[in-house]
Amino acid sequence: MASAPPVARKVPHELAEHGDVRVDSYYWLRDDSRSDPAVLAHLRAENYYTSALMSDVKHIEDEIFAEIRGRIKEDDTDVPLRKGRYYYYERTLTGKEYVQHCRRLVPTDGHITVFDAMPVGLDAPDEHIVLDENVKAEGHDYYSIGAFKVSPRGRLVAYGEDTNGDEAYTLYVIDAESGKYVGQPLKGVTSEIEWAGDDYLVYVTMDSLHRPDKVCLHKLGSDQSNDMCLYYEKDDMFSLGLQASESKQYLFVRSESKNTSFIFHLDISKQNKQLVVLTPRLYGIDTAASHRGNHFYIKRRSEEFYNSELVACPSNNVAEAIVLLPHRESVKIQDFQLFENHIAVYERENGLPKITVYGLPASGEAFGKLQGGREIDFVDPVYAVEPEESQFHSSIIRFHYSSLKTPPSVFDYDMDSGVSVLKKINTVLGGFDSSNYVLERKWAAASDGTQIPISIIYRKDLVQLDGSDPMLLSGFGSYEICIDPSFSGSIFSLVDRGFVHAIAHVRGGGEMGRKWYEDGKLLKKKNTFTDFIACAEHLMKSKYCSKEKLCINGKSAGGLLMGAVLNMRPDLFKAATVEVPFVDALTTMLDTTIPLTTAEWEEWGDPREEEYYYYMKSYSPVDNVKAQEYPHILVTAGLNDPCVMYSEPAKFVAKLRELKRDDNLLLFKCEEGAGHNSKSGRFEKLREDAFTYAFLLKALGMTNTA
Repeated sequence: MASAPPVARKVPHELAEHGDVRVDSYYWLRDDSRSDPAVLAHLRAENYYTSALMSDVKHIEDEIFAEIRGRIKEDDTDVPLRKGRYYYYERTLTGKEYVQHCRRLVPTDGHITVFDAMPVGLDAPDEHIVLDENVKAEGHDYYSIGAFKVSPRGRLVAYGEDTNGDEAYTLYVIDAESGKYVGQPLKGVTSEIEWAGDDYLVYVTMDSLHRPDKVCLHKLGSDQSNDMCLYYEKDDMFSLGLQASESKQYLFVRSESKNTSFIFHLDISKQNKQLVVLTPRLYGIDTAASHRGNHFYIKRRSEEFYNSELVACPSNNVAEAIVLLPHRESVKIQDFQLFENHIAVYERENGLPKITVYGLPASGEAFGKLQGGREIDFVDPVYAVEPEESQFHSSIIRFHYSSLKTPPSVFDYDMDSGVSVLKKINTVLGGFDSSNYVLERKWAAASDGTQIPISIIYRKDLVQLDGSDPMLLSGFGSYEICIDPSFSGSIFSLVDRGFVHAIAHVRGGGEMGRKWYEDGKLLKKKNTFTDFIACAEHLMKSKYCSKEKLCINGKSAGGLLMGAVLNMRPDLFKAATVEVPFVDALTTMLDTTIPLTTAEWEEWGDPREEEYYYYMKSYSPVDNVKAQEYPHILVTAGLNDPCVMYSEPAKFVAKLRELKRDDNLLLFKCEEGAGHNSKSGRFEKLREDAFTYAFLLKALGMTNTA
């Protein structure tokens, strides 16, 4: 066993702003090339120390890994999607890390119904494996496909490949039948790619700071150097995104910052492939668009209509808007899907997602405000629902549903009849029985009286609810992202050991609408942290756990949340897992050479302005580590992470080692072959869950009962 933790050498580095001087003794740990021998030696020493201190629970980690993997049906097929002449689906194989992309011919030309099923068996059309990721991944420590797009006539496939975790993709085009490459690969693209007919691809590239800044047009067979730049976004606050309309007649290029977006459209049918402005660039106005018939449909958010409104405008007169769904204070329009005769609107009300479907008049007929919508019912008190790809020329909407106790499920819903059919619910092996678990929704009062929702799951035959149960409380609270209570097969290795698992839906996320987000960003960011603390205190007061049994977890911006609350109230928690955390917020936001910094100013504030500087300094975790006792802490990083540089968690750990006044565990694990989303293989990811849970059991002294 390692006798002592690694101690990073101190090299004072002064950072001056607004007359304030900070001394960062661990600034040297940042190496953009990821090749400095001293930095790599320190990271490897940390990894060795972590492995040594976790060696006594390696058998528990292995046991948990076997449990988690044992819940998975390794050889499985997802629900086939009928597109044109084929059913498309993904298959997993026993023992294999990655998926196969497959298709079969559709034997008949009948209409798609909720009862439509892909024929299998001896008389069915043969399965064809279009792409086997397991083959492509051979020889790579990391492998991820970021896009898989079939050409309109189904003859070709374009896919983006990342082999080191930095989310910079190489784009390949293959013949869907033979698998042979078509043309030369396109380098340095994002996962944003779309077909513009059968002979053209539109794709987005990034600048040196990882900002998607250019959208380009590629003609198959030509060299990438000859590709036409359709648009270059010069403003480094904005990034580009790309989307095809459900009708497949238009592509939409969206340039967006954290509070403003504007859209161009490209008519695929036209020989002259040019972008045309659809919505103008107006500060504080955010738009998203699609197309049906002779209208564009636009979700539009503004300071006045903060939860968004839905409008339609004639394609030949985009200035003429018809309000389909007005802004409502209690309902946030999240997204929408268009069909030939329907529209499905994804909304949030009282913190929960919902889907409402409406009929639309025939193309060319007059229409106005949407009325007579039918809301789809869901069974759990808290849950997650997401749109799945559906077919425009049908009345069937497909969606993905799960909850903390309901495995991932795919439904087809007939928007004419209201008939809903479960197409698949994932098999969970290992004796899983959803009836063993209780789902609850509770509310905690924040320091300003705001009610914060909490989603909870526990096993009813194992918990006492007298304060003696262990708990894992998770949170995020940034970017208006909704952390809905979806199913995780891994978490049952804790829940089946008597843990209560809870998610605090704190401000800064989008669960309760746009205002919920705005009240947890910029100069209100500390609400995110105090909300989480209030949730923890409420759960203890309600006897779900105690300080001696409360563990917390957060990733990325959720890692910032963890770092902040550990500095503010270390006495509340027994253990924390802090994953790829954004913990050096002030230094990062002052450095425009770091990827994504300028684009983040509308989220955190621009510390070149004095008010934001001192506000961020008051909570940035690295700047607020104190000489105090901290709980047991595990911190993780990915060396190739393009979103949060590995040096942020490395510096956080180094400063904690210097200042903390306790003998509790402080472990740092930096994966050299990983990015922001950890390792790429499906089982490799499970191994990381098992490691984390073994750490929590060790911290709680529960290794004898594991």
